[in-house]
Amino acid sequence: MSGETMGQEAAAVASLGITASATGNASRAEETAGEAVAGGIAVERLAAWFGRNRILADINLNMPPRSITAIIGPSGCGKSTFIRCLNRLHELVPGARVEGRVWLNGAEIYGPRVDPVQVRRRVGMVFQKPNPFPTMSIFDNVVAGMRFGSRRLSRQETRDVVERSLRQAALWDEVKDRLRAPATSLSGGQQQRLCIARALAVEPEVLLLDEPASALDPLSTLKIEELLAQIKMSYAIVIVTHNMQQAARVSEQTAFFLNGELVEQGPTQELFTRPRDRRTEDYITGRFG
Repeated sequence: MSGETMGQEAAAVASLGITASATGNASRAEETAGEAVAGGIAVERLAAWFGRNRILADINLNMPPRSITAIIGPSGCGKSTFIRCLNRLHELVPGARVEGRVWLNGAEIYGPRVDPVQVRRRVGMVFQKPNPFPTMSIFDNVVAGMRFGSRRLSRQETRDVVERSLRQAALWDEVKDRLRAPATSLSGGQQQRLCIARALAVEPEVLLLDEPASALDPLSTLKIEELLAQIKMSYAIVIVTHNMQQAARVSEQTAFFLNGELVEQGPTQELFTRPRDRRTEDYITGRFG
């Protein structure tokens, strides 16, 4: 839909919290007692618009830490808009607005004294298409977000961050001998894992993934899924996917969206085998979508 998408590179820049204000000592989120489990993220009566067009209505959902929440639903149901509200990317689109509350580790991220740049550093995001910075090397892509933080790293600390992040993204062994090569020299699957490494380098609390494997071949998709299984104990992970088999494989919890509403949520196995709502059953059995 018009207005929903940003340029790939601009979106990547914004998601890392790279702005002029990122070098300052921005405030953390307000210490308000929210309902989110410590380390997780939750929404309360969330609604979102593009102009007068309401995309999301009255969403209530808790996404706990150390687990993966899958967001499923047909195209245009508001899945991508939903996760962009979780790190305040939605508001960057002209005419977009958000109502409701989003809690990150018990603090409200839309509070009046909250710096959205800092929110985006705490809630990392990986997009549908791999979007490494094309003029940067593999090494520089990983530390792009770190270079704009308030803390300056030594050369050794920077090298350590690169290795740690690439290992977390299951990419280190494939690129350790060519870190100064252009990021664009990597395959599509490798570029997507590089984008995951870039998001993890700033040590977020939550990792959002918007159909991260939709443009990849089956082998690259498998590597992404294996990677998520390995890192989920360190993050709250939210993944948007059109692939219901993928949702069943990787997630502990699934939420089904339809026409901007949250129809049903629950443990993944239960939702896929014993859905409570007929619309959920119709979608997962292929009657529509």
